[in-house]
Amino acid sequence: MSEKNALLYDLMIRKGYPEGFTQLICAEMNTDFTAERMILYISRGKHRLEDVADEMEAIKDFRDRQINKHIYEHAQQSINDLYRNINED
Repeated sequence: MSEKNALLYDLMIRKGYPEGFTQLICAEMNTDFTAERMILYISRGKHRLEDVADEMEAIKDFRDRQINKHIYEHAQQSINDLYRNINED
């Protein structure tokens, strides 16, 4: 468990979330980026379990879109480099 993940776990337990639910959220928020975003959300107040689960899914979706964006940008740059090299020959 990373430091950010441990902070998220402690925060959720202090806020009164069930331990099993907290463990599940922490298992899904397994990077510093996702854990930080969830820490910000949880620290704003006590939320219903359904709302926390929805926020977790939104954070994961955002992370996945960012990863895909970087993959697509790298692929596009590789294609551009290939075309540049072909035209230079």
